[in-house]
Amino acid sequence: MSLSSRFAVAVHVLTLLAQVEDRPATSEYMAGSINTDPVVVRRILGALRKAGLVTTQPGVGGGSSLARDPEQITLLDVYRAVEKGRLFSLHHRPPNPHGVVGGNIQTTLESVFGEAEAAMEEVLAGITVTQVLQDVVACAGQVVEQ
Repeated sequence: MSLSSRFAVAVHVLTLLAQVEDRPATSEYMAGSINTDPVVVRRILGALRKAGLVTTQPGVGGGSSLARDPEQITLLDVYRAVEKGRLFSLHHRPPNPHGVVGGNIQTTLESVFGEAEAAMEEVLAGITVTQVLQDVVACAGQVVEQ
C-alpha cells in the first residue's frame, strides 16, 4: 500500500506560484524546487487547471500562474483538485459475514472513517495557500511582504 504525494506536490506548486506572484512559472522551474520530473508537475498542473486554481500560458515566456488570490485558495480546494476517492478504504474483498467482527466491521469503520475525513477537511478548509507561504518563509527566517 502506497501513499500518494499528489497533494503535497500540488501545495508545493501553488506555494511557489504564490511566491512569484504575477510572473508565470515554468514546470521546469517548479520541478527543480520539488526535485521531481517536469512531467509530474505538468500532471498536477492539469488537475489544478481543471479545478480553476491555475492558468497556463504556452510558448516562450509562458508558464503557470494562480487563477485566484492565494488567500482564497484553501488546502481543501487543493486536496479535492488532486486526490480522487476517499481518504480511507474498506477491505478490498468483503470480510466473512458470519463472524461478529467480520459481519459488522465495515459499518463501524465507515462511521469512523467518515468522522476522520470530516475532521481532516475542516482543518484543510481553514488553511490557505497564503498561510502556507507565510509559514514557509518564516521557516526560512524571512519576512513575507504583503
